[in-house]
Amino acid sequence: MGRPKIPRRICGRPADSCFKPNGIPMTELAKVYLGSDEFEALRLVDFQGMQQQEAAQEMGVSRQTLANLVKSARFKMADCLMHGKALMMASDSSDKSTD
Repeated sequence: MGRPKIPRRICGRPADSCFKPNGIPMTELAKVYLGSDEFEALRLVDFQGMQQQEAAQEMGVSRQTLANLVKSARFKMADCLMHGKALMMASDSSDKSTD
């Protein structure tokens, strides 16, 4: 049994709950879920331009945890762009797997 997750401070929220390719019905798309903690890590590092150490302090996690969140979020975004999948914004930090 793994360690319980440390509570994470999440301030940003996505503008929409889903991004998908145009012209393809949602029922025909594979879905990839981006956790709220992954979204926050991307927002702080890629959008606000924070250093990982600073962003980790902002979220209340270790730098390594933040780096893992950013890596996972970037992979999910690239997967959606490369394979035409829908990117779903999870309502909490529980990470759902890809379909």
